[in-house]
Amino acid sequence: MPFTTSTQVRFAHVDPAGIVFYPRYFEMLNGAVEDWFAQDLGMDFASMHLEHHIGVPTVKLDVEFVSPSRLGDRLEMTVTAKRLGRTSCGIEVVFAGEGRDRLRAQVVLVCMDLNDHRPVEWPAHVRERIEAGLVPA
Repeated sequence: MPFTTSTQVRFAHVDPAGIVFYPRYFEMLNGAVEDWFAQDLGMDFASMHLEHHIGVPTVKLDVEFVSPSRLGDRLEMTVTAKRLGRTSCGIEVVFAGEGRDRLRAQVVLVCMDLNDHRPVEWPAHVRERIEAGLVPA
């Protein structure tokens, strides 16, 4: 089942034309992934990084900018797990607002040991929750 969170387009997100400057979308996207882990998968980034010494770097990112977002817009960000491997996970993230898509992203995350910077298997409880929410492509 997809996970949805939201954000407000703030002054810090926009360029002089008043539309979201594209690198800010990547920060918002990472925030949506962080919310997904904390609220849906049961492992917040603080405990993941500081206690378990694992991270989930983005290793592939394919983005389509569909429609501009402007200062003050409220964006819904939907994260859908599409593929689950032993150490990786493919997700789709869609930003939408006012009835239209703004951005669509295909993302691959890898579960990584922060000490030796090598892929590791997903923790069992995280794997179970990702698997439960899979919506195959």
